[in-house]
Amino acid sequence: MNLARLFCLFAAAVTVCAQPAPLGFLNHNQPVLDAHNCYPYEGQYADRIERALKTGFPVAIEQDIAWGVDRKTGKGRPVVTHSSKTTGAEPALRDHFFEHVRPIVEKALAESDRDRWPLIILHFDFKSLDPKLLRAVWQLLGEYQSWITTSPQTADPHQLAPFDPKPLLVLTEDADVQERIFFREIPTEARLRVFGSAHTAHIQAKSEQQRIHLAATLPPERLLTEPPTNYRRWWNNSWFEVEEGGQNKAGDWTPAAGKRLRALVDHAHQLGYWIRFYTLDGFKPAENRGWDNNYNFRSRQTVAARWQASIEAGVNLIATDQYEDLAEFMRRLSQ
Repeated sequence: MNLARLFCLFAAAVTVCAQPAPLGFLNHNQPVLDAHNCYPYEGQYADRIERALKTGFPVAIEQDIAWGVDRKTGKGRPVVTHSSKTTGAEPALRDHFFEHVRPIVEKALAESDRDRWPLIILHFDFKSLDPKLLRAVWQLLGEYQSWITTSPQTADPHQLAPFDPKPLLVLTEDADVQERIFFREIPTEARLRVFGSAHTAHIQAKSEQQRIHLAATLPPERLLTEPPTNYRRWWNNSWFEVEEGGQNKAGDWTPAAGKRLRALVDHAHQLGYWIRFYTLDGFKPAENRGWDNNYNFRSRQTVAARWQASIEAGVNLIATDQYEDLAEFMRRLSQ
């Protein structure tokens, strides 16, 4: 055995020699608009998914998921909702997302322009981690597996198997119970249908104020310490990791903030992760269309500076509630 092979075997034991993650698979490692909370609130804003899809492709679509019981049939199923407490009036995930995008996906499959895939990045934010819900979503994904980017299961979690491209790529977040059900429990002959996010390291702090400060100042390598696995392929961040106190405390965009943002992005990419930041909005009260003020930079000018910095830094998924505004901003910046 030559020395290079011996070194690689040793490094694999400490996860250094794992296969590099194929970052270019997602829009050639260029930024993608991420349509935050892309579902109705209590029956309102039902046009969000159609608005997001009209911005163009690729596009990310966030769906918050809980368990709901159909009022007519009495049967439970995954529903799209902003709360774990459901009423029975929430749209089913099957109908709200999968059947809604059927014409887009079937057209893409017929055209087979694989270089453009994935067209849609489906992002699950689970409002409940009940294993019953997670297994129901896994089964639902199985019904649509011919649409979904998959990857072979691997005996070594740090061996990153290649993607089989399809029009949809499904992402979820970092809970360990999701990893167990979506990854560790599936048999070796199965394929991964959904990919989780990395754990951000726990911040030890004496107070909430200190925790907020540390989130924005700790070196990126202290926040993200583990390389990707075959399941955990992306890193999800709030804006608190960029500017202390997040959106509501933000002032003028500064060179120091730009340097911090680039450092976070570069570290994620060097390890082999895609990176997402949420949620970059800037609106006046009269412009609010059911959006969360905790994510509000308060003006278009203020958020536009962050949009531009995120695009230039190479953030993979830029989450916003202002779908059309960010889409137009990205088009103009690319001209």
